[in-house]
Amino acid sequence: MIVISTRDFRANQTKFLNMAKGGEDVILKSRSSGSFKLTPVEEEDAVVKKRDITEDIVAALRQVRDHLDGKIKLKTLDEVIDEL
Repeated sequence: MIVISTRDFRANQTKFLNMAKGGEDVILKSRSSGSFKLTPVEEEDAVVKKRDITEDIVAALRQVRDHLDGKIKLKTLDEVIDEL
């Protein structure tokens, strides 16, 4: 584990980020804000993946288009809740 100051971090960001990415515990210590642990964000940490939300938006737009063309009838909110 390595403890660094905010000044050291600003001067050597790439070095410390690479250390954290490599599995090293890097603690950033600030007098005014406290301490923080640098940890790489993994794909499973993301709340919503860009690809997933894009697919959902495209599917929703298809449903709207099909509804406007009279091909499908959209469900009411009550119907959707009843399905859950």
